[in-house]
Amino acid sequence: MLRMTISALALALAGPAAVAQPPVEIVAHRGASFDAPENTVAAVKLAWDQKADAAEFDIYLTKDKKIVLMHDKDTKRTAGGVNKVIAGSTLVELSGLDVGRWKGEKFAGERIPTLAETLAVVPGGKRVFIEVKPGPEIVPYLLDELAAAKLPAARTPIIAFDARVIAAVKTARPELPAYWLVGLNTKDKAPPTAAELVAKAKEIRADGLDLSASPALDEAYTKTIRAAGLKLYVWTVNDAAVAKRMVGLGVDGITTDRPGWLREQLAK
Repeated sequence: MLRMTISALALALAGPAAVAQPPVEIVAHRGASFDAPENTVAAVKLAWDQKADAAEFDIYLTKDKKIVLMHDKDTKRTAGGVNKVIAGSTLVELSGLDVGRWKGEKFAGERIPTLAETLAVVPGGKRVFIEVKPGPEIVPYLLDELAAAKLPAARTPIIAFDARVIAAVKTARPELPAYWLVGLNTKDKAPPTAAELVAKAKEIRADGLDLSASPALDEAYTKTIRAAGLKLYVWTVNDAAVAKRMVGLGVDGITTDRPGWLREQLAK
């Protein structure tokens, strides 16, 4: 008993540096997108360098049914004004675009990567959250790509705002984790209740929810989700105080543009 008391006292005297980091998964939003061009191999690799536990990125289906990383439906914002609609362009047409220079000259020449190229740089023990931007029509192609990559299902969770995508994934691959994305910051109406989200998540067989880190997400809201046996992730957190509040609520993971920085803030 005395030995335990002394140990506890020593830990307290050692200060914050001796306290273990909170058990929350740090997910790099579109890769380490604060420092590198979003949804590129460079951003995903930098996420690993910044000690992210996982990287999140967005996918679209091209005209010739190839899967590429891109957040917007077109390339105007990230390709220096060159505007090609992803769904209306072939992989060859897209592969020549520079989507790195807008972030800085050191990233000049960075290309739109395919899903296969991105999955190939995922180190052992790391995960990727694959956000599906189109509808369920992409799911068969996505599942083929995942099968070819041969990564364990637990390392490639799928996320989507479209509930039909989640339902399609869980119907075809029940063992593949899938989380339903929902924004709680609604302008003209009250956010959905936790009970409403739980009911829909159960209907589509989602493994969890991935919610905006809104003030609406409080202890009662979180308890309802947890009581339903659902995982809970939040996005996109670049504020240390908000992140610490989310940790206090017991979320499973936090998506951020700055994974390295946020981990340091949470350790303070």
